Amino acid sequence: MTAGGEEEARVEGYWDIDRLVAELGAVRSRWRAAQRHHAEYGAEGFPSRANIAKIMLSLCGALFPLRLGPSFVRLHNEDAFVAETLQTVLSRLYGQIRLELIYAMKDASAEAIDAQAARIIGGFAQSLPGLRELLDSDVEAAFLGDPAARSVDEVLICYPSMLAIIHHRLAHRLHDLGAPLVARIVSEIAHSKTGIDIHPGAKIGRSFFVDHGTGVVIGETAIVGDRVRLYQGVTLGARSFPADEKGALEKALPRHPIVEDDVVIYAGATILGRIIVGSRSVIGGNVWLIDSVPADSHVRQARAQYEITSRVEVSAPHRVHALTEADGQGFADNI
Repeated sequence: MTAGGEEEARVEGYWDIDRLVAELGAVRSRWRAAQRHHAEYGAEGFPSRANIAKIMLSLCGALFPLRLGPSFVRLHNEDAFVAETLQTVLSRLYGQIRLELIYAMKDASAEAIDAQAARIIGGFAQSLPGLRELLDSDVEAAFLGDPAARSVDEVLICYPSMLAIIHHRLAHRLHDLGAPLVARIVSEIAHSKTGIDIHPGAKIGRSFFVDHGTGVVIGETAIVGDRVRLYQGVTLGARSFPADEKGALEKALPRHPIVEDDVVIYAGATILGRIIVGSRSVIGGNVWLIDSVPADSHVRQARAQYEITSRVEVSAPHRVHALTEADGQGFADNI
């Protein structure tokens, strides 16, 4: 035996592999028995995140072939590229949807599963032109709403919020058609790439713009109107989670905010519960909002000078005195 083999044999003596395999098998069996209403399938019988990520990449290219498609696509061949891409990608997406339905409809016949998968993929395919028009409104909203944007092409290629919004528009359609698991995987692919977490159940209107975007969270039952603009760190979340008589959380209840048309919500704002933010309102940065506000409201964080001074003086009184003496009232106003 070589020195390496002797070392491997010595190290393996620190554990009993047969016992570990048996105990892990017993844990899995107990879990599956407890969750028997959710039949567990192997990797080949469950939607694949890796495959869905490839499908979404191809769909982005089919929707915006000259900007998000491969480099060989030009005006003269973009229709041919879109046709070939959609033929392949929709077939693959159909397969992922069918895997979800096998998981969700475990007592249904193969014919019923095939019919449901065909209905979903057919409805999804027919909606692609409308989704492209909707996404065009989002791209234009970003270009018009950000003075740093030099072109709509820059918005589409560079802005992480556009990647998140494209994925959300596609995921939301799949969610509505009856493939919520595939839809959730799509949304989490975008979340992992952009830091923007939009549940596929959220309803979002036209001309939606998320500036910067990192840390934005939009919950499942949120409703966002047209021409809404969010900045980084905004949360449209739930305030409480009601439970049934057994203590389990009740699912799909309306628990997230309704944001009406033409609202602007600045960085770090947290808006919780089934409240309404009225049209044309402006919500300031770092605001904590748990009550509805009427249309044309301006909600901002109010801070008194003595509150700021008292808090900071605990650690740096000399700096506070120097700044307040130099700047007077302006110090409190500008913090």
